[in-house]
Amino acid sequence: MLLKSLPLLSTTLFYGLYYLISTFKFDVQILTPSIPYDYLLQLVVAYLLYALSRRVWIFLVIHALLMGLLYIGNAVKISFFGGPIMPDDVFALQSLLLILDGWQFFAAAIPLAAIASLLLFNFSMRHWSAYLASLIVILLGITIVYKPATILEPLDGYFGNSVWDQRSNYVWRGATLYTLLESARHFGAAEVIPDADMAQEAADKLLAAGHADSLSTATMAVAFNEEAVAKTFTPRNIHIVLLESFWDPNTLKKARVKPYPLSPEFRELWKSAGYSHAQVPVFGGFTANSEFEVLCGFPVVKDAVKFERQLLNDAPCLPHILADKDYRTIASHPNVPVFWNRVNAYKRMGFQTYWSLEDFVQDDMNQEFLSDSSLYRQVLEKISGALDAGQPVLDYIVTYFGHWNYPLSESRPNKISSSSQVEEVSAYANTVYYKSKELMVFINEVRKRDPESIIVVFGDHLPFLGENFSGYVESSVLTANRSDFSPTMFKDYVSTPMLIIDGKRGPVKFGSLPLYQVPKLLLDLLNFNEPSIMDYTAPLPNQRVRPLPGLHFNILADGAVELCKEPPYSEACQLSSRWLEDISVVSNDLFMGRQFTRPKYTPEKPPVPIQTAVAI
Repeated sequence: MLLKSLPLLSTTLFYGLYYLISTFKFDVQILTPSIPYDYLLQLVVAYLLYALSRRVWIFLVIHALLMGLLYIGNAVKISFFGGPIMPDDVFALQSLLLILDGWQFFAAAIPLAAIASLLLFNFSMRHWSAYLASLIVILLGITIVYKPATILEPLDGYFGNSVWDQRSNYVWRGATLYTLLESARHFGAAEVIPDADMAQEAADKLLAAGHADSLSTATMAVAFNEEAVAKTFTPRNIHIVLLESFWDPNTLKKARVKPYPLSPEFRELWKSAGYSHAQVPVFGGFTANSEFEVLCGFPVVKDAVKFERQLLNDAPCLPHILADKDYRTIASHPNVPVFWNRVNAYKRMGFQTYWSLEDFVQDDMNQEFLSDSSLYRQVLEKISGALDAGQPVLDYIVTYFGHWNYPLSESRPNKISSSSQVEEVSAYANTVYYKSKELMVFINEVRKRDPESIIVVFGDHLPFLGENFSGYVESSVLTANRSDFSPTMFKDYVSTPMLIIDGKRGPVKFGSLPLYQVPKLLLDLLNFNEPSIMDYTAPLPNQRVRPLPGLHFNILADGAVELCKEPPYSEACQLSSRWLEDISVVSNDLFMGRQFTRPKYTPEKPPVPIQTAVAI
């Protein structure tokens, strides 16, 4: 009798324990009305697992690990990133394990390895209950994969579903039902690959919308610099620097960060650009999605890493377009090359060369992160041959220094103090002090060697500053729960400093620009007048659209922020929603489909190749 009651006892014990940890350690609390449903479902899981188990003690270990993954794992992700574990996070697991080090790696890897190993070792079909449990598991799995609507429709009808607020979905439903429903939704919402008619119709609508904008990206570049430029394509070197977690901590007024962390030289340049910002697609991580936008000119709209499973084709992104114009296209990132599937993604976007961890001397380290100073110096040494020979270069750099938990070396002592109670605030402020200082050395060197080059620098996402946005909450920049964000908070949540320096003309004033509209602006600065995929994402009239998973917001002509969560929509939100639907169709066609909407043109006769001696 005791053995038959074991799943009941273990479920009760682990549920109570993990609920307390989730509530008091991570401030993530499943709502009281949802606890009975959640507990009973977890009890069913326990009895299924028990029926398939050979040894009791191993069952207890597996049950403890599985429930820990569901309840503590979700609480950790919510506290770090604002949302629970999603099915697509499974595909990001490899990259997560690659970036973790020391105890963090083992804390993530050991439970996963233990669950898989113990399940196999303890599997048993010695009793009729095991066959019944197997039948239930198999039927449920088939239903989730092939008939997800039979699960989603009744349960969503009863519990509701908020596409943009996954944290609320989690606390309303509990960990078990949430995991079941989102797994079914993952299979039910598979990307639709459009046929030729669907793709062309969406493309025509987008091009018509772009032409309707009286202030196109091309005229923006001229207007901002107040200087007309020649219409002939003029190759110039382009240096794009993605700055890991780069942001202005002086925004945290109540933290009293002293002195101002950003380099005075950077602040002077940034001021001359009107304190321009990028609107990025992510918060606190998933750098690859910001990369995709700045290189391919299309927005990321889902909570998944675009490089992993949604960039399947060779696509005419910015590197590909410039390579066709005899540019040398180079990507540099001093991390393991397979992180976020970058080897394949960079190749598909048109990079000819990818310098990764093994291509850089690890001579100036902040723990495992190569300093920005060393990275810039080594990249400039590597591309010096092309620069001296006059071959145009697309030099794309992804910095590594700046990752949480913001370590510094002995040669970089703390210079910045803060009164914040969140330890990450002071650590981050000191990190950004050195990042901005070392960045300006690079910018000055590039402008000295190549005064007409185009330089782009931007933060890929805001930094992690404590659980549940605590560093931001302290200064009322954000609230602890995304469901309580105001429209302005959503904008601040994804706004990072960005500079675009147009050669001798200096910084471009562009206000607050969605990151996916940067490639079009760069092509306009080169006077590139051929068709490109960036034409599809030209700004809508009088508004700029920043999609996020499950919602989007518009920055209107007067600077107001309009949040578009769910119908009924305002007129502006209706327009941007239809536009985003067409964007999704064309994006799926270009990056995963048959590329019916790929621009068709005859490339110009290529110039005579320039013989270069480029260091590798």
